[in-house]
Amino acid sequence: MSSWPHWMIMPVVLPLLCGALLILLERNRPAWAPWLSVASLLALVGLSTHLLIAADSGEIGVYLLSNWRAPFGIVLVLDRLSALMLLLSNLLGLACALHALGGDAQRGAHFHALLQFQLMGLNGAFLTGDLFNLFVFFEVLLIASYGLLLHGGGAARLRAAIHYVSFNLAASALFLIAVGLLYGLTGTLNMADLALRVAALEAEQLLLAKSAALLLLVVFSVKAALLPLYFWLPATYASASSSVAALFALMTKVGIYAIARVFTLIFGASAGLMAEPAGSWLAILALATLVLGSLGALAAEHLRGQIAYLLVASAGTLLLAIGLGSPGALAAALSYLPGSTLACAALFLLAGQLSAARGSQADALQAAPFAYGRQRLGLLFFIAAIIVGGLPPLSGFIGKALLLQASQTHALMAWVWAGVLLSSLIVLLALARAGSTLFWASDDAPVPCSGPAPGVAAQLSCYALLALAIASGVLAGPLYRYASASAAQLYAPQAYIDAVFAQDSAPARFDVRKEMREAGLSKGGAQ
Repeated sequence: MSSWPHWMIMPVVLPLLCGALLILLERNRPAWAPWLSVASLLALVGLSTHLLIAADSGEIGVYLLSNWRAPFGIVLVLDRLSALMLLLSNLLGLACALHALGGDAQRGAHFHALLQFQLMGLNGAFLTGDLFNLFVFFEVLLIASYGLLLHGGGAARLRAAIHYVSFNLAASALFLIAVGLLYGLTGTLNMADLALRVAALEAEQLLLAKSAALLLLVVFSVKAALLPLYFWLPATYASASSSVAALFALMTKVGIYAIARVFTLIFGASAGLMAEPAGSWLAILALATLVLGSLGALAAEHLRGQIAYLLVASAGTLLLAIGLGSPGALAAALSYLPGSTLACAALFLLAGQLSAARGSQADALQAAPFAYGRQRLGLLFFIAAIIVGGLPPLSGFIGKALLLQASQTHALMAWVWAGVLLSSLIVLLALARAGSTLFWASDDAPVPCSGPAPGVAAQLSCYALLALAIASGVLAGPLYRYASASAAQLYAPQAYIDAVFAQDSAPARFDVRKEMREAGLSKGGAQ
């Protein structure tokens, strides 16, 4: 995939090293820390772009840590989907770091170091080919997110953090139980090896295996904000600083990525009796999530809370596409994902600037005078609202239209059309109400500001995110081609499996329990 074999691990190593160095710099050279963080993120964006171009060739890259062959060692795997998610996460990280230069980073300690560790966890989760290391990277990004959520202090953030931590600790415990069950049944946690072993499980093992699969679905659904597990999200995202909330716009996508990866590779159509253990329930719950998230956006009293519910609705759209279980539906979801994520992140940044400009009224959905920037912020809000609301000709409309087209042969077609169209109408009403209240019914007046006017870097981050969201619609053709190729790659997992085991000349796989039985060590044989 590349002339230098270590490119693949750099998205994990670079933020790890930079985060550690930033902790030292913040003590001794605090003025240098933000610029080192931005420089690291620029390098990560360039590296992610290089990996995306390499993955677009269709070749699946495999990196064996310490050159231990699969399934014994830690393996990183790069395909089209993981490369897309890498680029998206690092672009958001760069935009958030730039926006934080305007004040968010100064409200507490170690903002940039925590941001780097968060990106390390995100990048590792998208690259790992091992289920246990997926758990490890989940914990890395979650621990960093705890610190980022509490950054700046405040009672509201503390309350939200308690709920957030409690939910995710419970999910982590379930993750370990599921991992333990699968390891006990198969003797491996390498995802490619699991795909082979799960399909060959004996009949008496199926109940435990399905229990493990459904536990994994619950764990990933907590991250992805699937009904009824999304209630922690609105208060958590609404209480975070605008720079942190914008990065958190990607957090639900980690759970969605994990569901797409695990339930096509390990529990996909080739898994025999273990194929699609959730049945049609994922699509049904995703439809309910989509509609309830839209209603939450309509009922919200603050702009940040509304954006949080828009993220829930966006997650419902993506999970619905996965639940439909076809390459066409997944391609539609991947076409919709970049634009909606970038637009929601831009809205969080705009909400922070709006709160500073309106003084005590902050982001409440009530008319109030602006000290500055009403026209500029109103225009940016209008562009983001068009994308999130799904109006033509931008990416939100294209992704939803492709999803409706892909559902035409599905048994839930009528429900899908009704849910997607109804939720789109509700979201448009919610955004129209918010925009008219915040910008049309308000005026300009010399009111006290709750924060400084956004600097050049903060404004640039908003413009860049919206420009990229618009570009995802303008370049809908190339994006859909890439999304279709990514979906086809996911639904043909044999290429992934062959790539992981390409270095292994022996077709037989090592079975721990078989070796123990032959050595007479199982069930007291060693006594």
